[in-house]
Amino acid sequence: QVRLVESGGGLVQAGESLRLSCAASTSIFSFKAMGWYRQTPGNERELVATMTAGGTTNYADSVKGRATISRSMAKNTVDLQMNNLKPEDTGVYYCNGALGASLSWGQGTQVTVSS
Repeated sequence: QVRLVESGGGLVQAGESLRLSCAASTSIFSFKAMGWYRQTPGNERELVATMTAGGTTNYADSVKGRATISRSMAKNTVDLQMNNLKPEDTGVYYCNGALGASLSWGQGTQVTVSS
């Protein structure tokens, strides 16, 4: 079974940056697509950014221009660089990956942005 582990969350002030990483137990290049989602209490999990195996990216309107999703072959991670963070970016950030017919999720990492 594929395992995804997120890291890099924390407490930051508005305007600061964070880099989240998602480490996979299998090669990240074996996934059809990988992505980052976030969830706040009482709300559904929402897309932040995704990347296909071919490198095509997609971003939520709320993070366009502030977020960059990328892959690291050396670390076997999918990373999310978030700049100019806003309080509304607060939430638990989850990594997911589509491998074959399966969709795997990590356990999440908390991001809190104070104003």
